Formats: sequence, structure tokens, C-alpha cells
Amino acid sequence: MKKSYLLVIFALLVAFCASTYADEGAEKRLEAIVKIRSTIPGDALTARSLGTEREGNGVVIDSSGHILTIGYLILEAETIQVAGPDGELIDATFVGYDHKTGFGLLRTQKPFDVAPIKLGQSSDLQEGEPLLVASHGGSDAVQGAQVLSRREFAGYWEYLLEDAIFTTPPHPNFGGAALIGRDGQLLGIGSLFTQVMIPGLGLIPCNMFVPIDLLKPILGDLMATGRSRGPSRPWLGLFTEETKERVFVLRVTPEGPAEKAGIQSGDIILTVDKKAVKGLADFYRKVWALGDAGVDVPISILQGIEIHNITLHSADRYQFLKLKPKQSKDQASF
Repeated sequence: MKKSYLLVIFALLVAFCASTYADEGAEKRLEAIVKIRSTIPGDALTARSLGTEREGNGVVIDSSGHILTIGYLILEAETIQVAGPDGELIDATFVGYDHKTGFGLLRTQKPFDVAPIKLGQSSDLQEGEPLLVASHGGSDAVQGAQVLSRREFAGYWEYLLEDAIFTTPPHPNFGGAALIGRDGQLLGIGSLFTQVMIPGLGLIPCNMFVPIDLLKPILGDLMATGRSRGPSRPWLGLFTEETKERVFVLRVTPEGPAEKAGIQSGDIILTVDKKAVKGLADFYRKVWALGDAGVDVPISILQGIEIHNITLHSADRYQFLKLKPKQSKDQASF
């Protein structure tokens, strides 16, 4: 059954790619997919987990030089360079980052002479729909894909998407890659490689994409102020994993709320505000339901063989990040 399913996917994707590239303008549109290189200072909050040299993709979304990518590629960047269709490197500056979605925005010193990709409607995407995943490199870097699933995604870094897009087969250069629909419009930005359990098939390797619809309400804010408006969620400085609905602490952020409260690697989070925790998503929702960043978060943990009741004073994650948006006067007017 699994083999026949994959053969059907392959046949659909081959047909889809062939029909898409029958359009003479398709190759031209791919010029809007660029390469991003960034360097991050060694003392940055994300240096340990994400490294100090990062490389991935981005998408030109307007004629002013704004490029949309996945935030971890440029988060806390000291320098950013972008390569367009001819390979020439152009310096760019960090514009904004949104922790809730994971989107990152930068701007090149001079715009590329390419047609921006239009934003599509990701809410219309259904399971089984064929798509294209494109990284920098023209048609050679394009791969057919299918929507494997639309479902919730909980990340170990205090991150939750309600309706993430999962596609298969996975693209090897997924970071910041463009998810493109049949009409050539942008439907999502590549975030990571993962696996999804499909009944009758088992674990299927795939990519997770952040839906483009999540960008539309916050794009103006990112351009103007570097972050979305409104209060920030409480941040604990925890990296966690879920096993059979139990939440285990992998590590804590140095000087973050969790470390200051005495939480250690290997601890198990049992409750939030005396309510039992059942998995990562449930843990995040219970914490966020207590209020905005700065709220006290009472939890109980299993540390070794002892249960401890601890109150964490949550923080605003943005205040811990080395963000350096460099906005010009015309950029600030958006």
C-alpha cells in the first residue's frame, strides 16, 4: 500500500511540474527566489542552537527590496548578504521577525531587477493538492510536492502553529524555500524537515511550511517596527520535547526565566497553574492563557524523584534577542 501510494504521488507531481513549466514565464518567476547568507555573533541567544553562520532561501515580495524568509536564518544577524539570479552578493539589513509565526523580513540595499512573487491564499490548500517547492537556483532547484497534511505543529522552542502545511517528498534545501501553487503565487515559507504519522502508511518524511496567510495581518507592522503589534506571549526560556504526552526539559536558556527558577535538563513538567499538562501544545496554551509576557507562571515539575512547585517570572523573548533592525526613512513609512 505504501509503495503504490508513493507511486501515485510521483505520477501526480511529474504531471504537475510538466504542466507548470509549460508556461514560458515560469523560469522568470523563479528569479524571485534568492539565497541568503548571514553571520551571527557568538554571544547571541540563538548562536548555540542555530549556529553563527546560516544559509538558506528567501522570496522577493515587493519592488522595494523586501525579502521574506524563515526567521531563524536572519535572527540576531550581524551581517546579511543576498544572492540573486546572477549570483551577485548584495548586502541586506534585518527588518523584522515574528516569533508567533516564525517569519523573518530583510531588505537589500538595492532591489533586484526581478518580478516579486504575489502572495496567495494558503487557507484554500487541501490535503493531496500538488505544489512546487522552490529554492534558489532556478528550475534545477524546483521540486514537485503534495500537501501531506494540514495540522497543528508544536516546536520545542516555545512555538505553536495551529494549521501548518506539511508537504512530501521533502526538499533538501527547505529553509526559507517558497511553496508555490498552480497559479504561481506564494503559499508558504519552508521551515523544517520532519515526519508525519499517516494511518496505514506510518511515518512519512516531509517539510513543514508556515502558511502565507499568517503574514498578511502583520506585514505592515514588521516593515514599520520590526515586530507585530500587540502584547507578547510569556516566554520561559525552555527547550522541551514530548514523549507520550509528557513534556521533558531538554535544556534552558542561560539567564532565562526557567534557569533562574532552578529548572534543569531532564525535568518533567507536570502542571501549569495546577492543571495537568498533556503534551507540548497543551503546555504552551496553558502558559499563554495566564496573560502577557511578564506574568508569573506557576508550574510543578518532577526533578529526579521529587516534585517541586515553582513560579517562573516570564519574560518577553524579544528583549533577550540581539535584534538590529536598520530602517531607512522610506522603509519606516510603510
